Amino acid sequence: MTDLPTRSIDLKAVLTASSPTADHSEGMSYLQSVPRRIVTLYLPLTIIVVILLFPFYWMALTSVKPDEQLLDMETYSPFWTWSPTFKHFHKLLFESYYPHWLWNTMYVAVCATVLSIIASVLAAYAIVRLRYKGANLVGGLIFLAYLVPPSILFIPLATVVFQYGLFDSPMALILTYPTILIPFSTWLLMGYFKTIPFELEECALIDGASRWQILIKIVLPLAIPGLISAFIFCFTLCWNEFIYALTFLQSTSNKTVPVAIVNEFVDGDIYRWGSLMAGALAGSLPLVILYAFFVEHYVSAMTGAVKE
Repeated sequence: MTDLPTRSIDLKAVLTASSPTADHSEGMSYLQSVPRRIVTLYLPLTIIVVILLFPFYWMALTSVKPDEQLLDMETYSPFWTWSPTFKHFHKLLFESYYPHWLWNTMYVAVCATVLSIIASVLAAYAIVRLRYKGANLVGGLIFLAYLVPPSILFIPLATVVFQYGLFDSPMALILTYPTILIPFSTWLLMGYFKTIPFELEECALIDGASRWQILIKIVLPLAIPGLISAFIFCFTLCWNEFIYALTFLQSTSNKTVPVAIVNEFVDGDIYRWGSLMAGALAGSLPLVILYAFFVEHYVSAMTGAVKE
């Protein structure tokens, strides 16, 4: 007889545990244990961060290493230096045209980006909002134009640039970079404009607003994250572009950073690794600052463009 209460209690516990409203948080707590978090979260993140940041660490380390430590890996540690020097940065900033190269790169990137954004906004809005036959086909063809490799386009573009007398001038890059910037920016903004409710524009049309007023006062303020994303993409591509800058610019004073540091700090088979890495590190800082401030807008705009 003494077994009956015990069995009834056990049966009650089983029924309680199997009920839909039972609290299983304590029983599932092992999934949130510290060893599991280390294996499933912290360890993979650590590996990814190390792999992604190691090139930047190596670049920064090489830029402050003395010359005798750059190639002698047996005597000196390749992963650390106890006698850092800023000689390479001094040579880069005060014994070369690097500040002028940096200004050329900034000037070309900003001008080409602004020109591309203006053209992309007009093209994307016309394709998405102005209903006409073949709008989707035009949007697809514009995006396919982005898939054309720049190494194929720079040969005919070089002929056009030379015939118009723009060779060896920043204007050559400002006018040719939009050929690779506008297609992707237009596709990106098309996806973002589709997320803006069309009813807002219909109400503005009923109130007598023109298409230009709708674009300036309604669509663009709502599409600021998309515009920031397109600006970051265009600016990054202009900043790092190499083929067009190598082809269209010849004089040392007109070169941009990616081309100049390779041409000026490589003498035949002699590589001035300290100056090369210092130039690459200094040249990457503007992009790091840009992404640090606007990465959230960039991700949100890319998500809005892709889901459409």
